[in-house]
Amino acid sequence: MAKKALKTPDNNNGVRRSTSIKYPIQRFTYMVKVIQEVEPICFEHAIRNPKWDNAMDEKMVALDANTTWELVVLPKNKKAMGCKWVYKIKHNADGSVSRYKARFVAKGYVETYGIDYEDTYSLVAKMTIVRIIITMVAAKGWSLHQMDVKKVFLHGDLQEEVYMEQPPCYVDQTRLNLVCRLKKALYGFKQAPRAWSNKIGQYLVTSGFQTSMQNFHYM
Repeated sequence: MAKKALKTPDNNNGVRRSTSIKYPIQRFTYMVKVIQEVEPICFEHAIRNPKWDNAMDEKMVALDANTTWELVVLPKNKKAMGCKWVYKIKHNADGSVSRYKARFVAKGYVETYGIDYEDTYSLVAKMTIVRIIITMVAAKGWSLHQMDVKKVFLHGDLQEEVYMEQPPCYVDQTRLNLVCRLKKALYGFKQAPRAWSNKIGQYLVTSGFQTSMQNFHYM
């Protein structure tokens, strides 16, 4: 007995096709916009682009305003570490460029423990603590505020005596033989997180906040 052919409500070949578009072209718009902009991998590539020039100028203005360093003669028993620029393109949700960000970074990997830095430990909020706080706020009907500190590591005061070469393209032509004596921490320093932790901790205590018990630990 011959089998009865199954009816299909679709086209001639009997294959049912979905009318929904699984991957609409709009989903690829973000990636297309992102790949159109290329992040420089070195200073020599970025300096040719006015957008990155402006980003580096903006960063240098912030460093100068914060009195991050002073130009001094390098002591004979000291060595100046190197530095570099790191470039990052920030995007909006639709893939368009939000800003061109240039970060000035010290080559802190050459630092020696006991000479260039001591402790590196800094307090970090664990997700368990964050969940506990949010739970308490929701249960008691409190208000909750969040803030973002821009250029956060630049606010940390360095206690160590650290020297660095002058930034590429921003070398003082009248004082070529001088180096930067760091007063503030920079990204790349091993002690930068602790310097910021100490600074914000002191500010919070003087503002009336109290630290939790040292022997109280969250699992």
